[in-house]
Amino acid sequence: MTVLCLVELDGTGAADASLRALTFARDVAGPGGQLAAVVFGEAPAGEALGAYGVTDAYVTAPGQLAGYAPLAWARVLAGLVSQTGADAVLAAGTDRGSEVMAHLGALTGLPMVANCVSATRSGPGPDGAATWQIVRQRWAGLLLEDAMLESSPALATVATDTVAPAPADAPATLTVHAHQPELADGDLAVRAAESATRSGGVSLATARVVVGGGRGVGGPDGFAPLEELATLLGGVVGVSRVVTSEGWRPHRQQVGQTGTKITPELYLACGISGAIQHIAGCASAKHIVAVNSDAAAPILSHAEYAVIGDLHKVIPALVAAIKARGGSA
Repeated sequence: MTVLCLVELDGTGAADASLRALTFARDVAGPGGQLAAVVFGEAPAGEALGAYGVTDAYVTAPGQLAGYAPLAWARVLAGLVSQTGADAVLAAGTDRGSEVMAHLGALTGLPMVANCVSATRSGPGPDGAATWQIVRQRWAGLLLEDAMLESSPALATVATDTVAPAPADAPATLTVHAHQPELADGDLAVRAAESATRSGGVSLATARVVVGGGRGVGGPDGFAPLEELATLLGGVVGVSRVVTSEGWRPHRQQVGQTGTKITPELYLACGISGAIQHIAGCASAKHIVAVNSDAAAPILSHAEYAVIGDLHKVIPALVAAIKARGGSA
């Protein structure tokens, strides 16, 4: 079996969500199967992809296709399906992964299954197409659905909290292919480019530490201590929906059902009540610590530790304590 996996980049390396997708894809390919990565941009070091069992990387360099163009990316994937005879095409269930795979489904006329937690090929169906047993998340992960997919190839996104990123037992020898995209008119009609100030660093979806702020922060100026704390911890700032609704912070920082689903080692939720939509976005954090003045806030029932107090006093004290230890935690 040959499985293609779209690998998104975070800085110069593969994004954490994509490493999780590669781990999932390797299991789908099974022993003796071929796992190929599709990369738009500079390819990560061969050792990094090879460690996850990738045998071939098809790389479209920025010179051929700069920026993020979802339809063009899907067109490249469609061409690679024909070139490689792939049995499945997978991507992380991120904003980009979901958008590109939806375009791929439209281009190929094939169904696309979102937010899978398992996928197993069980044999040909009545019409000769491959049959897949699928388990996927519904209702922001509150429900698991068992489904059967008949499709050749199978198109799916991987729920970002499905598996932890795990290298293969034995690394593979990676062959990098410089891929020349063949695009159609209009494929580049929608294209986004990251500014230099945002192209680097850690993203919310892949951060190992997220410092979250909610209504209790009080306003735009109240996020300065949270920014400082996030920097000291090597993380990023996330926010609740009400913060973006008030215009205090941009939507790209929103954690929740209608924002970004995060899987950090630590989520420090400050002044966040913990509505069900927000919990849907942060429930996969390994450790949740809440700072809230309301001892009855719903977030506390999901937190491993909680500090009941004024975040405007707690966070500066925490920042001072970290600095006293040498500037980082």
